[in-house]
Order: sequence, then C-alpha cells, then structure tokens
Amino acid sequence: MRTSGILMPVSSLPGSYGIGCFSKEAYRFIDILKEAGQSRWQILPLGPTGYGDSPYQSFSAFAGNPYFIDLESLIEEGLLTEEECNKADFGDDDLEIDYEKIYYARFDVLRLAYERAKENGLQTSEMFQTFVKQEQEWLDDYALYMAVKNHFGGVSWEQWDEDIRLRKPEAVRHYSKMLQDEIGFYQYQQFLFSVQWTALKSYANENGVQIIGDIPIYVAFDSADTWAGPEMFQLDEENLPMGVAGCPPDGFSATGQLWGNPLYDWEYHKSTGYAWWVRRIAQCFRLYDMVRIDHFRGFDEYYSIPYGDETAENGKWMPGPGIDLFRVIKEKLGDLPIIAEDLGFLTDSVKKLLKDSGYPGMKVLQFAFDSREDGDYLPHNYTNNCVVYTGTHDNDTIIGWYDNLAEEDKRTSHIYLNNWETPEDEIRWDFICMAMRSVADTCIIPMQDYLGFGSEARINTPSTLGGNWTWRMEEEDFTEELAARIKELTQVCARISE
Repeated sequence: MRTSGILMPVSSLPGSYGIGCFSKEAYRFIDILKEAGQSRWQILPLGPTGYGDSPYQSFSAFAGNPYFIDLESLIEEGLLTEEECNKADFGDDDLEIDYEKIYYARFDVLRLAYERAKENGLQTSEMFQTFVKQEQEWLDDYALYMAVKNHFGGVSWEQWDEDIRLRKPEAVRHYSKMLQDEIGFYQYQQFLFSVQWTALKSYANENGVQIIGDIPIYVAFDSADTWAGPEMFQLDEENLPMGVAGCPPDGFSATGQLWGNPLYDWEYHKSTGYAWWVRRIAQCFRLYDMVRIDHFRGFDEYYSIPYGDETAENGKWMPGPGIDLFRVIKEKLGDLPIIAEDLGFLTDSVKKLLKDSGYPGMKVLQFAFDSREDGDYLPHNYTNNCVVYTGTHDNDTIIGWYDNLAEEDKRTSHIYLNNWETPEDEIRWDFICMAMRSVADTCIIPMQDYLGFGSEARINTPSTLGGNWTWRMEEEDFTEELAARIKELTQVCARISE
C-alpha cells in the first residue's frame, strides 16, 4: 500500500512552557495530519535527553522524556496551578527551545505535582503501582540511576563513588533506601509520560495516523543502561570503554564523526539470545506502530574508535551480529514493520543484510543531487520496498540545502526535474512532488519542507554541539490551505487509502 506522512519531532510542536509536548497542540497536529490525508507521523526518539540535548544520547533506552509531559493536563487535574507554571522560566522565545532553562524549571514544577500526587494517595494508587510493577525490569535501574546522579550533582556515573559506580550490592541497598523519595519522583515522571503518550498515540490511531518511532542503535555511556548492564558493552575492569562508536572520515567530514557511545559486546548478547535487544524492540512496539532503526550498517560492521581519541580517524571496522540478531527478533516478536536507516556508503555485506532482513531502506533526495554522495538515491533507481524522504533531521531543509547547492549539482537537479523556470519559493514543491510520485511504498516529508522554511529551521547539524534540536513551529504555520494542498497532492499520487 502506498502511504505518506510528515516528519515532525514532538519537541518542535507549538505550545506553552518552552517545548513541544503531549498537549492539545499535539492532538491538533494529528487532526491536521488527517485533514492533509497523511497516515504516518514520524518522530524522533522519545528518551530523556542529556548532555548536548540530543535524543540520540539518552539517559535510558527505555524511559521517556519528562519534558514531553503536558503541564496543562496536570493543571486540569489540580496537581499544578496556572500561576505556578507561568511563574517558571522555560525560556523567552516560543520558536526556539532553551534546554538549560527547561532543565532548571521543568523538574521543579513536576516535583510540585509529585508532592500533591502523594498527598492524593499516589503510593496506594492501583494504576501507579501496576505501572511500576510492569516496568520494573528497566524502571528500577533508571529511577535509581537518576536519583544517584542528582545526589552527585548531575555528573556522569563514572565520577560517582566507587561502591555505587560499580553497583556493589551494599551500595545499591544504601542509596535505594536513602534516596527512596527521589526514586519515587522519577517513577512518577515515567508514569505520567506513559499515561499521556498512550492517550496521544491512541488518538492518532483512531484518526488513521500511525506513529513511526526512532530507535538509536547505541545507548549513551552516561545512561542507566550502561551503568546497570556493563557486561553488555566493551568496557574494561573499571567499567570504562575500550572503544567508542562513530563514523570514519568521508566527503562530509574530514575527521569522521566521533559519537562516543560505548560499543556492544555482541558475543555476550548472542549468549543471552539477544535478550536485551528483544526487550528493547518489544518496548518500542508498545510505544510506536512502526520503528526506524538508526545506523543499520552498524549491525553488519561497526566502527570502533580507540577510547580517548579526539577524532574518528583511527577507528577500524569490526563485525556486528548480522542477520542473526534480526532472525531472533523475528522468532520472538514476529514480523515487525521496521525501517532500516541504511544511508551513507554501503558495502555488499550491508546490502545483503538489508535484503535478508526484508526491511525497507531509506532514500533521501538531497543525496541524489550531491556529487560527493554515491548511491541509488535518484527515484528511477527505487524499488517499492523503501521509504523516500526529501531530507531527514540530520539534513538541512530543502530550501536551505538548495540555496547552498553547488552550481553543477543544481544544474543536475534542473535537468532531472526539468524545472528551469520554477520560481525559487516553489522549488521545494518540485522535490516534494518527485518524492510523492516515486514508487517508494512510503513517502515522508519533513514539516519544514512543507512550510518552505530555510536553514533557520534545521533540526540538527551532525558533529556539532549547541544550537541543535531547538526549532519549533508556530501554531498558525500549518494552515488549512497548506493541508488542502498536501491532501490534493497525496490523492493524485495515490497515497491515500479512502
């Protein structure tokens, strides 16, 4: 079936209190997706963000971001007052997220709600207790990790006292007792996140919109996952990484990309029947309808950079688990709708892994007209089993990209599209139409491309720190006129199932 949707991070939604969340604006976004004939909403990872604010560097592979909890719902429930929320400083600009201010304000406000929830019988609430029990396999470690992290002033866990850093049983018992209330606070955040997200996702599904989630291949070193499960990673006797993740130098980065995530001990994972991965994927499909797995190549071969290096230049490729992992996932969980992020240079073995998995890969039109990029990104090379994008969260917007395109590449795009006379402010529609017309089963367009925004609306520039993940849409941007134009195009390109 031919489908289409929009890529829009939850954080980029309009609304009060500094960042997009599971508020009435999220429900309105679903309404207008439906009006526009779209059946897919692709988002970015929903995990709690740490240093650098990247959703791909989360404190947990299982937890949800407390920034996305809708405060207005808590006001309606009597757990907060409007005055308390308005008094908090969540930032001065409705169009740009100020993560530092949100970090200092959001938890203070949520703590007020927690105290009132306790007064209202939270600890004896059957709904809360059921959630804590059902999720305890990851929630216990996450809540303790966050409580201890706060106790030590927010520093990464390798800087904690040795006894708790190494999770000695006596230390775990000691901190669990001493920080009992703080642990409860983090459990409560996850409870609120789960209740609100479940309601929003149900609303989307009821209105014919499926959620495409995003799962980073790696977890952050400073995360509950690494601290609580060091045996799953390539760590030394002091639980420090022996190698870290990244990408080698290429035409886009002369020194490569140094991500810094710990690398998996794939032999260990295989010995457990990939139990942690099966749990992780199962959790994702409780949260989402479809899942995009980031950096699919890393399952064939992963790039290992010596720990302590300042660039990715000295890394080497090492064998990953290959099809064995996905075979086990299929045996345990069934044939799941997974999208493989297979961008960049692909070896024959990666192509074979993708084919053997049966998952659709990704096609990005911006790469089709970049002479530095090798690949089959022009639409005449597509098969049905793929997902086409004008760009992703790591790309500039179509307008920003086109404005900076080399003249030779711009000429190639004109030849391919035969759009020599198209006005500059309409160029984006040529690329959107090309994606929609393609044979790809699924077409996803970033919201900024439909809105015609330039580089100021870019979500992320890889290998840079600061200024990323901050863009927000204004509520009046996604007009009924725009929705009508999108729907008309979607119908003509046979991507609406009436």
